[in-house]
Amino acid sequence: MSDYTYDLVVIGAGPGGYVSAIRAAQLGLKTAIIEKEAPGGVCLNWGCIPSKALIRQAEVIHDTSVLKAMGISVDLSGFDYSKVHKKSRQAATKLSKGVQFLLKKNNVAYIEGTGVFKSAHEVEVNGKDSISGRNILVATGSRPREIPGFEFDHERVLSSRDMLSLTALPKDLVILGAGAIGMEFAYVMNAFGVSVTVVEMLDQILPLEDADAVAVIEKAFQRDGIRMMTGTRATALKKSDTGISLTVEGKDGATAEVAAEKLLVAVGRAPNTEGIGLETVGVSTERGFVVVGDYYRTSVENIFAIGDVVASPLLAHVASKEGEIAVEAIAGHHPEPRIDPDLIPSAVYCEPQIGSFGLTEKRAKDAGVAYRTASFPYRGAGKSVAIDQSEGMVKIILDTATSEILGAHIVGADATEIIHELLLAKKAELLPEDIATMIHAHPTLSEAVMEAARAAEGWAIHA
Repeated sequence: MSDYTYDLVVIGAGPGGYVSAIRAAQLGLKTAIIEKEAPGGVCLNWGCIPSKALIRQAEVIHDTSVLKAMGISVDLSGFDYSKVHKKSRQAATKLSKGVQFLLKKNNVAYIEGTGVFKSAHEVEVNGKDSISGRNILVATGSRPREIPGFEFDHERVLSSRDMLSLTALPKDLVILGAGAIGMEFAYVMNAFGVSVTVVEMLDQILPLEDADAVAVIEKAFQRDGIRMMTGTRATALKKSDTGISLTVEGKDGATAEVAAEKLLVAVGRAPNTEGIGLETVGVSTERGFVVVGDYYRTSVENIFAIGDVVASPLLAHVASKEGEIAVEAIAGHHPEPRIDPDLIPSAVYCEPQIGSFGLTEKRAKDAGVAYRTASFPYRGAGKSVAIDQSEGMVKIILDTATSEILGAHIVGADATEIIHELLLAKKAELLPEDIATMIHAHPTLSEAVMEAARAAEGWAIHA
């Protein structure tokens, strides 16, 4: 008989935690999961899902120009943003309940409350009840990062969660940080008629994405009237009863004031590793992140950590996969010990979208990799013209000698869906010729992937 109540206790029911718990149960482990808020964590309740609901509704508003081009009058005078907000919350609530159902279906014990380590095998919930586990998995996620001088007040200076809580639109908005979160909110707010200025310290918006793909986004955003200030640092903030004034400084040392009703600070996320007793049980951390080895095992043999609390890309799908690897190892299986970083897809959901993985051209140059590129414009795929979404391209980074796919970058309609064909090719160690010679249905946007692969072989038909 086991000395522990559970084979596995999971702390946190976000996309890392709940997927881990369900997979563990499937593998025959008696499992419990502890969550202090709602099932699904930040991603489902205050991130990925509600933000995509907003983006979908923003697309509808943004595309009213299509109706106008048909001679249809569009009257937006009755527009009520509170209804947009309500729809996003309904999506989150529906999926959160779905997660709770899946946990129950898989016989995972769901425990509401805050879990804190009391020993390597014991977690105290809400300061009173304790449960024990042979193994414990930390999946407590992250929170919006604050920076000194620009702390959230949740009224004028907002986090991403505050943005998702708004029931009325500001007249104007400054966004500090041009990563995926900042740019998605820039698209949404602009589509709903808010005047948007984006301030980014680095020289490029979406700094992790390929420069050629980003250029397409910049052009679209400029056309829509979004102001983007790159290579610009925020140095001071003043608040008033009516709004904020941000002092910014360019690389040349020149300063300017940018005023708006609200400021969104979107400069990354911080791991939730404080206050859960990691130091009590001797789990090593570094810069706030839990240090893990193979199979996401911490410095304590029976404790594992995944997702935003470890120093890997802070993405929901990364957390889920890390959790699967950890619990499969706990169950005695032999998964790959870690995720291959070159096989992690990235997705940015503004319009146009970006889907990518692997090396960018800049990263390849910086690493001294001998590479070549092949690309194909969306406008060369008949469907993109037929549906009036011809803005975009497919770009593949290839090893010069072997033609191995080192990375791929798609910008355009449905890019976040289409990227997976190239990712599968990379994972399966296929070459561009394998994609180039595979029949693709016509007309589809995926034909642009086929043509980019043909371009890599020197025989694109529609270029």
